[in-house]
Amino acid sequence: MSVPVSEVIAALEAAYPPALAESWDAVGLVCGDPTESADRVLVCVDPVEETVAEAEELGARLIVAHHPLLLRGVHGVAADTAKGRLVHRMIRAGIALYCAHTNADSANPGVSDALAETVGGLRVLGPLAPHEDGVTGIGRICELVEPERLGSFVARVADALPATRPGVTGAGDPDRLLRTVAVSGGAGDSYLGRASAAGVDAYVTADLRHHPAGEHLGAAGPVPALVGLTHWASEWPWCGQAANVIESAGAGTVDVHVSTRCTDPWNLRAS
Repeated sequence: MSVPVSEVIAALEAAYPPALAESWDAVGLVCGDPTESADRVLVCVDPVEETVAEAEELGARLIVAHHPLLLRGVHGVAADTAKGRLVHRMIRAGIALYCAHTNADSANPGVSDALAETVGGLRVLGPLAPHEDGVTGIGRICELVEPERLGSFVARVADALPATRPGVTGAGDPDRLLRTVAVSGGAGDSYLGRASAAGVDAYVTADLRHHPAGEHLGAAGPVPALVGLTHWASEWPWCGQAANVIESAGAGTVDVHVSTRCTDPWNLRAS
């Protein structure tokens, strides 16, 4: 028997409760019929032309994406707009779209747990920015199974994550010995203060901006070293986690694919 879209959604919402989403966020089913079959699913970070094309090539009936397609309120989805064109394309192809964003960030386990697991050698202690329950929340504070120098750690992070044009960057003394790190999938420089307050030795996140990073590193007293990732690379590990959720719920009747198409906007790097 085929599994309906609604059953896949139920499994995802049990793992990533919509109530955990930030008030400004837009999560849930974007387009598609919940009663139709979801016998083949594509999990990706971004619902964009490349991943919709991949879903068409695979014959997928459902795309599960981390980032919302329609984050801000819209008054129409005309096909002569970029996002409207994608909505029309998916509907014509019989592809539903479901998005789990900040609810997947805050869930336990969630996006940052997947990032920590992929990096490896990290033991998760708890959220970086916890909710009242102390269990869910943004980011994770981790301890290294074995202390490691910053330079070696940055190289290991780069080896563990899929390659991107900008790559992985580090800021700090390469010989600094790390015992604890914070990780946060996605744009995380708004949590620099949290990482400093937690007293970790390094902070791994994406989209670190020049001024916040510089001001953080120039602050008085010891502050965490920084490890910078691209947005897609930092959240891509969640795709495997979400795929496992779907596979467990489908009991072998859902064919789940994890997209490996890099949807970072950067595709060139000068030597």
